[in-house]
Formats: sequence, C-alpha cells, structure tokens
Amino acid sequence: MVGLVALAVWQVHRRAYKLDLIARVEARVHAAPSPAPGPDDWAGMSTAADEYRRVSVTGRWLGDDSALVKAVTELGGGFWVMAPLARDDGTIILVNRGFVPETERDPAAWRSRSSGPVSVVGLLRMSEPGGAFLRANDPAADRWFSRDVAVIAEARGLNNVAPYFVDAEREPGGSGLPVAGLTVIAFSNNHLVYTFTWGALALMAAAGAIFVNLDLLRPGWLRPRQEGVHES
Repeated sequence: MVGLVALAVWQVHRRAYKLDLIARVEARVHAAPSPAPGPDDWAGMSTAADEYRRVSVTGRWLGDDSALVKAVTELGGGFWVMAPLARDDGTIILVNRGFVPETERDPAAWRSRSSGPVSVVGLLRMSEPGGAFLRANDPAADRWFSRDVAVIAEARGLNNVAPYFVDAEREPGGSGLPVAGLTVIAFSNNHLVYTFTWGALALMAAAGAIFVNLDLLRPGWLRPRQEGVHES
C-alpha cells in the first residue's frame, strides 16, 4: 500500500513538471527569434533549457551536402532535408529545411539555387543520436533514420558544427519543396489519470487490509462456520 501511495505522489510531481515544461515550450515557440547559440554556449546547452527555442541564423548553404532523413508527417512518408549552413564565424549549423515526399527525393527538385547569404528562422532542436527505434543510422550507405548531428557532420566531412539543428519555419507565402514548418510539438500528459489509478489501488489495498484485520479480531463464535468443520 505504501508503494502505491508513493507512486500516486510521484505522478503528482510528474504532472507538475510536465505542465511547467509545456508552458515553457509554448512561451519559447511564440517568442521573438534570438540569434542561434554560438560556440561559447554549446557546452552548456541542454534539452530542458534550449529545446524549441525560436532562433535565427544567417549564412550560406554548403553545396549538395544535404542528408535525407526518413520522416513520417501529416503529408505522408518521405524525408527531412538536413542542409548545412555556414556562418561567417566559421561555424556550421544543420538546418532542417523541411519535408520532401518519397517521390521527390531527387535534389534537382528542391536544391537551393542561392549562393549568397540567407536568413533562416526556426526552432532549435537538440541532436537525435542513435537512430530510430530498431533502425540504426547507416552513414556508409547514406541511410538516415534520425537527425544525429554529429554523425551526419562526420559523414559529410564537416567541422565546427553546432550540437543542435534548426527546424526551419515556413516563410509567409512560401510554397514548393521542401515543406517547412511541420515541427510537431506534443507532450503526453496522462499523469492525472495515473495519479487517480494508483490512488484508487492504494485505497482498495487499505480497505482490504482493514477488512482482513477486523475479521481476524472478531471472536471465534462471531466468525461464519465453514461447511464440514465441527467444533469439538
């Protein structure tokens, strides 16, 4: 019973944490963009403090070094286009330019023609190491199932790469490929249900314990006789 009560209390704390997280993320995604973190800030970055921050970055696209990462979106199955953007300070940021369907994986359909400076506004996302569930990234075969910044950068021979990437926003009136602005921001928050579940189980366990103990404390002549048992 004590364990069930502890689980219920833990779910209360988890719910408070989740509600605070949701509030912080909502504030970040609707804030004015700030410059993407530079090298001096990389070591201190974390998911809790930086994920989904709205940032801006200016630089130049690096040729045809985009990596296509498997994706399933509201538009169906396809790929995220992870493109390196070189900044004037010599650092590189991987930018998720958006989604392209399976039938449009040929870069000729969506390759950026701009060789000059471009500015991107989007949401800062932390690297996704290790591949996807049961599907490991295969750099040698150029098959990607998660946006693992470090491994993609190594496979492309890129140095001084930020430990995060940026999900580009869809520009007003923007059309064509890749389709940006498809970031899904959703957090499961079933902790209230779990709290009631564990609490109800704790009450049931307490009620059962009380019933058993009361039965044991009753005099023998008050207890119901069992069939076939006779007192001598």
